[in-house]
Amino acid sequence: MASSAELSIALVAGETSGDLLAARLLSGLRPQLPHARLHGIGGERMAEHGFISDWPMEKLSVRGLFEVLAHYREIKGIQLALRDQLLRERPAAFIGVDAPDFNLGLEAELKQAGIPTMHFIGPSIWAWRGGRIKKIARAVSHMLVIFPFEEEIYREAGIPATYVGHPLAEVIPMQPDTGAARAALGLQGSAPVVAILPGSRMSELKYNSAAFLSAAKLLAARDRSIRFIAPMAGQAQREYFESLLAGAGLGDLPLQVLDGQSHAALAAADAVLVASGTATLEVALYKKPMVIAYKMMAASWQVMRHMGYQPWIGLPNILAREFLVPELLQHAATPEAIADALWKQLTDGNARQALVQRFTDMHHTLLRDTARLSADAVLEMIANHRGRP
Repeated sequence: MASSAELSIALVAGETSGDLLAARLLSGLRPQLPHARLHGIGGERMAEHGFISDWPMEKLSVRGLFEVLAHYREIKGIQLALRDQLLRERPAAFIGVDAPDFNLGLEAELKQAGIPTMHFIGPSIWAWRGGRIKKIARAVSHMLVIFPFEEEIYREAGIPATYVGHPLAEVIPMQPDTGAARAALGLQGSAPVVAILPGSRMSELKYNSAAFLSAAKLLAARDRSIRFIAPMAGQAQREYFESLLAGAGLGDLPLQVLDGQSHAALAAADAVLVASGTATLEVALYKKPMVIAYKMMAASWQVMRHMGYQPWIGLPNILAREFLVPELLQHAATPEAIADALWKQLTDGNARQALVQRFTDMHHTLLRDTARLSADAVLEMIANHRGRP
């Protein structure tokens, strides 16, 4: 293989969770390629490993069918510009981290041009839009998958795949220190703590925050000792969330808004109100009772609610194949319903204890040396490609 200084590897992560997952891969790859150029689109966690983002990651952080359409021209322009740049550069590999709507199209063109492509975290073809596996086969040289059942799905479709475990299972301790987390966040005493995670995308904040905050107000009326914490993914998200908080007249709510520190917030919490996505798995790995709630633009909901193959949207429920924790979606996600579900999670001691055991078992299943396994897969793919006649 060429020396580290001669290599460039391109990556694209489209949101905060992808940034975290890609950073775990880079933590294993960077020591083996100390001088390689790592660039593309990513966030602060990737930058800790010398990654250079050519465009702000926030440009891709849009969710919902019609919300994406509103930003389509800008996102497509970024995709085309990056494609042209990489076709000129011809990196040793391209790694798309999640963001399948952006990355798979890009990967297909790069693979066709002879650049090996890897996709880290397979699209949820086992949950909805299973026909995408044909597109994946055209676009991806190798899959890195994070759930044990996925490896067989891709290999049966003729797509090389490696199960690398879930990076979060390594990052999150098996037994979180709630006391230390509370001390770090300045939370005094033994009052119940509820963490509120309405999402990292601006669109998620827009649609989820009102119901989440109203539910918090109802809980506070039931027990005035409850304290709320809300970690925000960035400064823009914090400012927007605080404007929504002020606009709702909830300035007196015992709520502490945090800059980042989502893992400290989860470790400190007694229960969590969380939007769908990777954050639901983070909550499970912290062994915390939760309520999953999600709202989106009405038109997007009408389209997407008929697309799922399974009755669950939360990753803990999908992995367990049952409703371990409540899911309240769209019209069902009323403040009253959310508050009632959270109250049960806070007060039902037997259910809490059972959840801790189920989530601990889940943690052991997902725990692998992700950094090493993913880095080895990248290096092997590059070596195999360069060894071809």
